[in-house]
Amino acid sequence: MSHDDIENIGSNTSTNPHIDQIVATRYSRRSLMVGGTATAAVLFYGGSQVLASGAAASGAGRRGPRIGFTPVPTSSADALTVPEEYTAQVLIPWGTPLFAGTEWQKDASNTAADQEKQVGFNHDGIFYYPLEDGAAGSRHGLLVLNHEYTDANQIYTAEQGSAITPDAAGREKVAKALAGHGVTVVEVSQNADGTWSEVIDSPYNRRITGVTPVQFTGPVTLDHPALASRNAPMGTLNNCGSGPTPWGTYLTCEENWNGYFGTADTTWAPTASQRRYGVSAAGFGYSWHVAEPRFDVALNPNELHRFGWIVEIDPMDPHSKPMKRTALGRIKHESAAVTESRGKAVVYSGDDENLDYAYKFVSARPWKEARARGLSPLDEGTLYVAKFEADGTGTWLPLVHGVGPLTAANGFADQADVLIRTREAADAVGATPMHRPEWISVDELTSEVYLTLTNGSGYTQGRGATEPNPAVNSERNPNPYGHVLKWREKDRDHTALTFEWDIFVLAGDPVYDEKANGLTGDNIFGSPDGIWLDPDGRLWIQTDISNSSQNLASRGYDNIGNNQMLVANPRTREIRRFLVGPRGCEITGVHTTPDQRTMFVNVQHPGESTTHWNTQFGTPSTTNPRTVSNWPQFDPAGRPRSATVVIRRKDGGVIGS
Repeated sequence: MSHDDIENIGSNTSTNPHIDQIVATRYSRRSLMVGGTATAAVLFYGGSQVLASGAAASGAGRRGPRIGFTPVPTSSADALTVPEEYTAQVLIPWGTPLFAGTEWQKDASNTAADQEKQVGFNHDGIFYYPLEDGAAGSRHGLLVLNHEYTDANQIYTAEQGSAITPDAAGREKVAKALAGHGVTVVEVSQNADGTWSEVIDSPYNRRITGVTPVQFTGPVTLDHPALASRNAPMGTLNNCGSGPTPWGTYLTCEENWNGYFGTADTTWAPTASQRRYGVSAAGFGYSWHVAEPRFDVALNPNELHRFGWIVEIDPMDPHSKPMKRTALGRIKHESAAVTESRGKAVVYSGDDENLDYAYKFVSARPWKEARARGLSPLDEGTLYVAKFEADGTGTWLPLVHGVGPLTAANGFADQADVLIRTREAADAVGATPMHRPEWISVDELTSEVYLTLTNGSGYTQGRGATEPNPAVNSERNPNPYGHVLKWREKDRDHTALTFEWDIFVLAGDPVYDEKANGLTGDNIFGSPDGIWLDPDGRLWIQTDISNSSQNLASRGYDNIGNNQMLVANPRTREIRRFLVGPRGCEITGVHTTPDQRTMFVNVQHPGESTTHWNTQFGTPSTTNPRTVSNWPQFDPAGRPRSATVVIRRKDGGVIGS
């Protein structure tokens, strides 16, 4: 998202060894490398074995899934590009009405009440739920998608301007922004010509926003003093990654929720816990607190504790209340990758900030047993945080009150307190800081787990001058391009407490960084973010290059172009570029129909303020929101709009094959 420069700073002041230090140590000790780690060492030292597109692995099984399309080149055009064998259709852009009578107004004059009945702003994680059995289910279903944040230059009219004022007009603007956040559930169906359409007035259509009533479940409930607030429990914000559950529900992740809070009270100062979550008087500049006391951190500090959770939604029941599942911890959740092992539900999640951690939750009992007893599998269980070692092993450390340093004597009152202060608990047990751990995906064919580390400004910032900084040539500090890690749990059991890890690929441009050797014009990329393994085992990688870096030579991103989506064969490490987005956008969220012949991909924040394009065209504003991009409609009186893109092969085949 657009605030990733803020994410790069980080709030972790612990001295726990950083993953890049561990990587550097590991790959400087070649004698420790066994099996697949030698390949990762070659990658890290700059002799990448990533295959160019001409070295394709066309078979299946041992050599992995087939990748059979013509890769697209990098691009800086204001366009969406897919392989020549494919078509792309724009579906449900921001403001699309879910119900009759709320038509989109291209000057952004729709009210907050309108926005509550329209598709939200800045599409992110997405999942498709069939509404019919068999083949028909791949032609008719529900799309459930997240809406991460809003851009004041896009959602308000030129007359309104972007400033928030302490009056009725300001409250209406905050209300519209809140209505643009959250989740959309929309019925969709395939037409006879292969295109897709939304179903207006479907009984399934629904918006969950920043003011929707919610319920807290698990160890942290509303009777906990830390959740006492001026207002009723409501809303979900900064909804980033997502994941489906085996029992048919949808998990949405609250990421940079801290940025919505602020205060004009000059006597206020953040507590240590608030600082650890990046809370400040200015926030991210939304200024909602000016018009809405709910977001004034000096007046209403406990409202902070109501965000940072994974929220469960039942898309099939439009009257159900969203459930904030507190046993999964309170962080800046970027993803919720759900799998099962020994019948138990396992949820992996990254905390998207520089120097933060990777987590997993294991349910206390098999999920089917819990459901049969009328219980949520996500309300009882153990939350763990990852610690990586230089010998290629790792350990899951339990975040359980009374275990290790998580005691009352050390300031943790009870299990609810551990979960409310998850980051501090993870600091205390010695978790491994990482460069923005984001999306996680599980290969159900091999049980391997993949994690994107988008990028990072370094790991000494804010951690004290005495932080060790070993001088190893393979170290990336700072890490402007990011990389993809993978691990395998012991005995391929996701409930296990130990694992073996490796580097799958180092992103980057070999022109600027020799460690990215092996990446070419067909697969060069930077800042991996979204990631998803399809049923055949193809690894889809989406990028989120910061708007302060996109297309800039000074940041080493001029050859990489706009944000993109690639596909990799996990066995051979072949990678090909599949899609490139328009200017200023992020590519995020991907899923297919069960037959894998229709893919849904989200294009987020096209046209957002982007340093490279601002210098050429001017900075976007409410008076001219089209300066960077006008995708997808290119209306001279309109504005750019986040949207879902429907991708299909011209021959009707399986996507990516």
